[in-house]
Amino acid sequence: MKLVDEAEITVTAGNGGNGCIGFRREKFIPLGGPDGGDGGAGGDVWLQADENLNTLVDFRHQTKFKAQRGENGMGRQMYGKAGEDTVITVPVGTVVHNVDTDEIIGDLTTHGQRLLVAKGGQGGLGNMHFKSSVNRSPRKATPGGEGETRTLRLELKLLADVGLLGFPNAGKSTFIRAVSAATPKVADYPFTTLYPNLGVVSVEPGRSFVIADIPGLIEGAADGAGLGSLFLRHVQRTRLLLHLVDIAPMDYEGSAVSPVEQVRAIERELRKYDPDMLEKPRWLVLNKADLMFEDEAREAAEKIVNELGWTQPWYLVSALGREGTWPIMLAVQAFFDRLRADELEARAEADAGG
Repeated sequence: MKLVDEAEITVTAGNGGNGCIGFRREKFIPLGGPDGGDGGAGGDVWLQADENLNTLVDFRHQTKFKAQRGENGMGRQMYGKAGEDTVITVPVGTVVHNVDTDEIIGDLTTHGQRLLVAKGGQGGLGNMHFKSSVNRSPRKATPGGEGETRTLRLELKLLADVGLLGFPNAGKSTFIRAVSAATPKVADYPFTTLYPNLGVVSVEPGRSFVIADIPGLIEGAADGAGLGSLFLRHVQRTRLLLHLVDIAPMDYEGSAVSPVEQVRAIERELRKYDPDMLEKPRWLVLNKADLMFEDEAREAAEKIVNELGWTQPWYLVSALGREGTWPIMLAVQAFFDRLRADELEARAEADAGG
């Protein structure tokens, strides 16, 4: 299941520099004639695909981009310097729409691919171009052309990097609200979440990942019960799973289900649907620590971890109070940073071997 991340930006190319009106004035050349140079071209605005980016979250903070203006022409037939281009990096897979015309300008599908989205203005002509047999001293030059301005809608169809697993009412929607700008509906009844909620977690500019709140799974999900296999397919594509569990026994269909039973039930559904999913990195997040005293919550968490024989990372948090949630996000970002470094190293070794 693909989710959509969108952003709207305004790009403005640089204006061209003005042409110069100038005349040669040298001691022994009294009739030197016109020598005004041309203005430099304005800088262009480009989009460039970068495989190291996976969200458009940075464009929430910066939405306007402008290329440099070309310099004006000068005397002695000196041309103005062209303005520098502005290159905006976006994730691979970004589709670019012109908001005004509602047309698709381009689709950036490969790393390093570039797309020109705003053309800089041409430099104006200096008066040296207007000399003629009937006008030997033209006092005419042209101004630089205006750079293009466009409003663009960037659309990225992406798969979530992190999937949140857990029973209904385990606190997944509250958790995603705590760590991202997503605002899923939160209520005290099963299946509050009917569709995956996408959240973009930005650790710092250029370092972010996508997290999806998967609707609560129940026993029988692999066979289509509840919201079923539709969302198991979505979880299957994520690279890391966060398994949220209520630290206290929760009521489910009139019965108290212990935290350990909650974990085992979800594991059975994952194994039934696709055994390989249990090999995927899965971190345990014991939620609702705020309902107990600190020492009591820590003791209960350690007991759950020991009963499960859990060997992967685990965390104790209060999603409602946003306590302990951000350290998990930093650890997740470090996890993806390591994955990316390993992939780059493997690619470099493959290139060297080939």
